[in-house]
Amino acid sequence: MSLPHAILTALIEADLTGYALAKQFDVSLGFFWQASHQQIYRELKRLHTQGQIAVQEVSQMGRPDKRVYSLTDTGRQALEDWVQAPTPRRNSKDELFIKLYNMGTVPLESMLRAIAERRQQHVSRLALYRKIEHRSYANPQTLSAHKKGVYLSLLAGIRQEEAALTWCEEALILLRA
Repeated sequence: MSLPHAILTALIEADLTGYALAKQFDVSLGFFWQASHQQIYRELKRLHTQGQIAVQEVSQMGRPDKRVYSLTDTGRQALEDWVQAPTPRRNSKDELFIKLYNMGTVPLESMLRAIAERRQQHVSRLALYRKIEHRSYANPQTLSAHKKGVYLSLLAGIRQEEAALTWCEEALILLRA
């Protein structure tokens, strides 16, 4: 996935300001695709130049004008083409796994600490995902097609966190033995 596709996806349901779009990355899309606010604004400009999004200037009293972005037909078609194209599996990059190759050359305590910290990160993320699931997706069978897609992404995140948490616990047991 690329940042332009994530931005186009965010604009499916509603027109958004750059600020609101950046917030979407902080609380939703950002679970699966990270981008800085600067990257988002740079991409919005490029998508507008390509005709995939439209921009409407909105005057505000006592504050700077805001720009509201919306998906164009060209943008919808580009997004549809991308969704229908094959999706390659993305390999992960994780420093912790490279560090594990150094077992025996570094103090065991540092590896235990790194895995325990990672475990805590997975515990926190899993709790957040479950809170979102409980709050917004208690009955997935009744969701719209779009919301089912969002729920399935959330469910994948839950399963990944559960698996990662299981791995952390097994690693800690093995290394403490």
